[in-house]
Amino acid sequence: MLLVELALTHRGDSLVSRAVAQTLQRADEITELLAYYQFRNGRQGTKKLHRLSKQLQRGVALAFNRFDAYQFAKYNRAAEVKLRDALFLSHPKAKDTQQQSVFDQIATNTLPTPYTWETELSALGQQRFRNGGERNLAFRSKWEELIDSGKLGYMALLRNLRNILEANVSKAHIKQVCQTLANPQAVQKARQLPFRFLSAYREVQPLFSPDVPRVLDALETAVQHSVRNLRGFSKEQKVVVACDVSGSMQKSVSAKSKIQLYDIGLLLGMLLQHTCERVVAGMFGDTFKVINLPRRGVLANVQEFHRREGEVGYSTNGHLVLHHLRAGYVRADKIMLFTDCQLWNSYYDGYSLAQEWTQYKAFHPRARLYLFDLAGYGTAPLSLLQEDVFLIAGWSDKVFEVLEALENGGDALAMVEAIELQG
Repeated sequence: MLLVELALTHRGDSLVSRAVAQTLQRADEITELLAYYQFRNGRQGTKKLHRLSKQLQRGVALAFNRFDAYQFAKYNRAAEVKLRDALFLSHPKAKDTQQQSVFDQIATNTLPTPYTWETELSALGQQRFRNGGERNLAFRSKWEELIDSGKLGYMALLRNLRNILEANVSKAHIKQVCQTLANPQAVQKARQLPFRFLSAYREVQPLFSPDVPRVLDALETAVQHSVRNLRGFSKEQKVVVACDVSGSMQKSVSAKSKIQLYDIGLLLGMLLQHTCERVVAGMFGDTFKVINLPRRGVLANVQEFHRREGEVGYSTNGHLVLHHLRAGYVRADKIMLFTDCQLWNSYYDGYSLAQEWTQYKAFHPRARLYLFDLAGYGTAPLSLLQEDVFLIAGWSDKVFEVLEALENGGDALAMVEAIELQG
């Protein structure tokens, strides 16, 4: 959507085309981009995409050179804007005869049905079997075939770990799956949000299978690889990570997701704990409580925090984190609150986060406070017009890159402006 808005407002150079070409990472994103452009155009009739932005057109044409026949066939679906429409609108120039052949197949709607795990399992599901044992054997063989084929993408692997384990595939295939999951290059290329690993972990953990521990270990390794470039802080700095477990955090991140804001806060907090040398982690609700756990078990730690959530109640007393530190004479250099920023004092005793912060700063002037607003409400429980308080909205692992930029003396805008689009 942002690319379309940029195309509608920016003129005079190749910024839009380069941004489009670099941003589109899957073949279906071409048609999604054009569908939104069509919507924003507000045109009716047969020429809804008439007068397509030249820079957008060039960017889409460049993006066509990125994908092969399999990728196009996988996403060649009946939709408001089809790949065939996008091809005719953008007029991409094939880089060789093989790609020209693919473009011709798109134009004539003759792309072969791709070999994907969805099509293979769907076809198998339509077959009739004499009994359950025969069916189970067939699905086991099919999953092993899919694993061997290399056509099972990283996200598909994450989403199907339960199915693979329940199919009782061989030990060798489980080993192959785990090697893929834990491969640093595969993790970086897949660009999965950290909570995807948590979802997979929770799906697998309760299963009755001797291979579950190996898979859980692979997921732990994978989620740690996902933030491997995060430098954290210096070895001397003391960091406090406090996670909000109040009732307002028990909200799903989307209508179809089982992951809650509470989980996101815990996960980001545990990832931060994993990267820091000297860290204290805890959770707050009615009270604040320190929970000491090993740094290396990110997903296992999230589960442990989740299990113990009721120990501090479900109120919103974030100020008690600072009160606890001050009362214990703890000089923390960085204090991280993972919350939705709906922070209120349930005791009505006059104390607030702002007041506690003022007193803590008097006790430890070098301290910095970071509020991670996971819900994006935009509520600030204290003044941000000071250099030592930061409000960071969002729950992608990218928030750590913003944090790193702030630590290096820059700001989020400077970090964004430093990113160059490759021509």
